Amino acid sequence: MTIVITGAAADDIVEGFLFYESQSQGLGEYFEASIFADLRSLVIYAGSHEVHFERFYRKIASRFPYAIYYTIDESVVKVYAIADARRDPVRVEKRLSEQ
Repeated sequence: MTIVITGAAADDIVEGFLFYESQSQGLGEYFEASIFADLRSLVIYAGSHEVHFERFYRKIASRFPYAIYYTIDESVVKVYAIADARRDPVRVEKRLSEQ
């Protein structure tokens, strides 16, 4: 499987990094490493997660309150959002519907 991270999802990682780094030095790096480990796990586990908003699989991040929204097309996993799971789900759904 190939994993493709959209620009919006990459921006989500940067936003999370900056937030956690502002909380404690080094925490942003830990957040980033943790999210990338979760993304790498999709090579094995893609498609085993619940479907949300009719077409997106949702993987809950292992160590932070984030959800990874992705689709699968043949052997390509495309990540559309890495959203803070504490946010309003309607906001996440609206954002994903624009994809």
